[in-house]
Amino acid sequence: MRQDSLRLGAFFYATGHHIAGWRHPSSEADGGLVLSRYVGWAQKAEAAKFDLLFLEDGSGIRDGNLRSSERTARSTHFEPVTLLSALAAVTSRIGLVATTSTTFNEPYNVARRFASLDHLSGGRAGWNLVTSATDAEAANFGDDTIARHADRYERAEEFVDVVLGLWNTWDDGAVIIDRESGQFSKPDGFRPLDHRGKHFTVRGPLNISRTPQGQPVVVQAGASGPGKDLAARTAEIVFTANQTLAEATEFYGDLKERMARFGRERDDLKVMPGLFPVVGRSEDEARAKFEDLQALIDPAVGLALLERMIGGFDLSGYDLDGPVPELPEANGIKSRQQLMFDLARREGLTLRQLYLRIAGARGHSQIVGTPAQIVDEMEERFHAHGADGFNIMPATLPGGLDDFIELVLPELRRRGLFRTEYEAHTLRGHLGSRPARPPGG
Repeated sequence: MRQDSLRLGAFFYATGHHIAGWRHPSSEADGGLVLSRYVGWAQKAEAAKFDLLFLEDGSGIRDGNLRSSERTARSTHFEPVTLLSALAAVTSRIGLVATTSTTFNEPYNVARRFASLDHLSGGRAGWNLVTSATDAEAANFGDDTIARHADRYERAEEFVDVVLGLWNTWDDGAVIIDRESGQFSKPDGFRPLDHRGKHFTVRGPLNISRTPQGQPVVVQAGASGPGKDLAARTAEIVFTANQTLAEATEFYGDLKERMARFGRERDDLKVMPGLFPVVGRSEDEARAKFEDLQALIDPAVGLALLERMIGGFDLSGYDLDGPVPELPEANGIKSRQQLMFDLARREGLTLRQLYLRIAGARGHSQIVGTPAQIVDEMEERFHAHGADGFNIMPATLPGGLDDFIELVLPELRRRGLFRTEYEAHTLRGHLGSRPARPPGG
């Protein structure tokens, strides 16, 4: 793909990204539980030539403080690597990116899981590396509270080094399968890792050979200082949330500049912020679609979403129509908490207005308008060096995805900003990334 073209991800979030999307007729409300739904969505995204599918994940119930079954509709969904392994069999070109946390997993298992997905898919796997951030997740692994932010990132730094090391314990061409000579692999084609660190001791080698991409693509989503350092050192895609063009260009420039400290070129990493589009053939039609969704939000659900976004603080004692209170720094997702506070202060929002504001995009960029208006903003960020592409977050699935494919993609193509056909067969190829090679390989 040309370097002057956008990269696009299709971010699948069960029934859609809007918190009340499952209640809307343009969604398939059982989407998180039915494989055939995901198959349909994935094949639509591939036919539209998206670079990748993106699945988020957590180690516990979403919105776990809610008790009503109506309000936990998005809390039941497949484990993402398992799901993508199934989707690998019914797609052939689109990249497959799954989220797996470094906080409650072991690096050998993660390395093996994603290497397997890369083999199964013919070179389309990507690992979205995150640290878990909630006490609800910690409670599923023997702890009452989540570890400190700094400690989670210290573990993540070592974790990714072990995973990369394990992927590199096999050389390209190490497996030869020569029946005549009786040699299955080259004796010097693989080696132990022998990692001994503060958090992990891993001998290796990995029990699956070098993958079609050399190694799966590493994706990272942290926007704190430690998160940006980790991304600058290891990531090939960064998924982020920016509200304004100024924020987007500042983040982009900061991250790309950090890469030089780790001996990396700026083009080695693609910044793909989230984008929540609601599109209509007219601005009035788009606005009506969005207001229909907003009208479905239960205030208790909206407030619970906001509580999660600002770090798990209880807001039930505050006036919904009063200002957002001053709260201490969270131990969870620090960058998202700060984004919430900045948004509320910049626009003078009450608690109710803030949860309504984030009910779809959760702090990511939100555009409600015509195809031309949506592409105008995408193009502006792209040319201003605020993004290399976007992770598209449909409000409902499949309705929001269908709208984007039918209405926005033709406008992107008319302006020469997106492909009409795939040029490559691997995710790394779609991104225009350099081939991954082991040290000395």
